[in-house]
Amino acid sequence: MALADYTSELISTAQSLASPGKGILAVDESTKTIGKRLGSIGVENTEANRQAYRGMLFTTAGLGDFISGAILYEETLFQNHADGESMVNKLGKLGIIPGIKVDMGLRPLGGANAVETLCTGLDGLVERAADYYAQGARFAKWRAVLQITADGCPSALSVRENAWGLARYARSVQESGLVPIVEPEILMDGNHSIETTARVQEHVIQEVYHACYANGVLLEGTLLKPSMTVQGADCPDKADPAKVAAMTVRTLERSVPASVPGIVFLSGGLSEEAASVYLNHMNSIERKAKWNLGFSYGRALQHSCLKGWGGTNTEAGQKALFARAQANSEASRGKYVAGSQPSSDEQLFVAGYTY
Repeated sequence: MALADYTSELISTAQSLASPGKGILAVDESTKTIGKRLGSIGVENTEANRQAYRGMLFTTAGLGDFISGAILYEETLFQNHADGESMVNKLGKLGIIPGIKVDMGLRPLGGANAVETLCTGLDGLVERAADYYAQGARFAKWRAVLQITADGCPSALSVRENAWGLARYARSVQESGLVPIVEPEILMDGNHSIETTARVQEHVIQEVYHACYANGVLLEGTLLKPSMTVQGADCPDKADPAKVAAMTVRTLERSVPASVPGIVFLSGGLSEEAASVYLNHMNSIERKAKWNLGFSYGRALQHSCLKGWGGTNTEAGQKALFARAQANSEASRGKYVAGSQPSSDEQLFVAGYTY
């Protein structure tokens, strides 16, 4: 099988994932990262507890009204619910498309600045993607990370290598029938201005699509998962939601081809409420391109949910998840009223965040 054999399916899946009013639930935390989350509520990091938590998420009644897809960690893709039914089937009953994190993490990029990294996992990716497809996955995610620093990061080497890696990943998983979510994240670490973020992000995304063209990636069968265009976490000049929205939309209009069906933002350490408010503003202003602007949130969908669940309270956890999913669904249509759904204003930023 090859990309040409999956063209129609890839386009259809990408369009379904980018359905208006829906977004993606990112539940692809590594065992180590989910362990930190569970530890924050006093729950031990065991397979049974990870199964219980994710099983709670995937049995939330009505979640599919707001969520089109869920990005899974490999353990979860092959895992059963406590009742014996597969997690993939649980998602299917909600009308949610299963996806899979396929990168193997970050490593230092030789010859670049000490903080610069390269995402790994290309070796054997076509074969792994085929196995994931057979297990029920229909899309994939690969996260490249770039950082803005006062001494010139991201370097030209970092931008070029990470763009090429994203393009090779995208083409590789399309060969096995998976829609690639292309994620060039610009970290919030630093004190740079929103204008600096916009300049860097515009260049990075342009380079990503140059690499995609070179690798023959079917753009109609992809999604983009960018950061919102915000200032560095330590910048004293904080942009308001209207400016964040305007700068983000302008950046995307200058760099993303119209053939990409949807853009799903990462929350990147924003609070639950800020992630919804910013998205709502983006969908309330005019824009030149017609891509759907949605969400692919992890922490900004799960933070209140995790605390509500607390290890045992399924009803409270599901209620909190449903509320944030509904809020972001409304935001993706430009209809969210700030504060209308329960949320946390707690800042979720973690310096140098890894999955």
